[in-house]
Amino acid sequence: MPSLRDAQKQMTRRLLLESGLTVFQEKGYAAATIDDIATGAGTTRTTFYLHFPSKPALMQALIVEINESLVGADDPTLEQVVESGDRELIRGWISKRFDQWPDLMPKVRAANQAAGADPEIELAVEKWFESAIGDIHRGLDKAKRFDKDSRHVRGVLAFAQVEFLSRRWMLEGWDDKVARDVALDTIVDSWCSLLVT
Repeated sequence: MPSLRDAQKQMTRRLLLESGLTVFQEKGYAAATIDDIATGAGTTRTTFYLHFPSKPALMQALIVEINESLVGADDPTLEQVVESGDRELIRGWISKRFDQWPDLMPKVRAANQAAGADPEIELAVEKWFESAIGDIHRGLDKAKRFDKDSRHVRGVLAFAQVEFLSRRWMLEGWDDKVARDVALDTIVDSWCSLLVT
């Protein structure tokens, strides 16, 4: 059973993460300061440093939360979906991503903004992307589909489609030009072409 002290530490960490996200949204990542984040959490700069060694470390913790939200919802996993080659599993996996975008949008936008301003975050985002691409690659390896040399590239292209569409959706939402159902059908067709046939 966790102690009261441990619970307080976790609550303070959570408040700092939430405050950081709010400050990044209001001021932008580059303009946000440790003092802004600490004040927003109702604490001090010293307390911030007890939980995070730097602003990039806080942003990296938010990226970990994004990834945990995405991967934690996967059953079956992306690797298993790709290995199966089943169109309906692919459709379900992509549809689930679409459904997660509204909840993840503030963190993803902050991460994308931070990646443009901070090399540490750029590297963290790249690792996050490579993790998903690696899942696709491993699924193709297990299924023994396509030439070995093309599997990673196929993963890059498949992931890039979903990633680019998510960025577009976060700016524009679903609309007459890009309707959700049409986008889903089109990406499923594309993924099946890239990863199955």
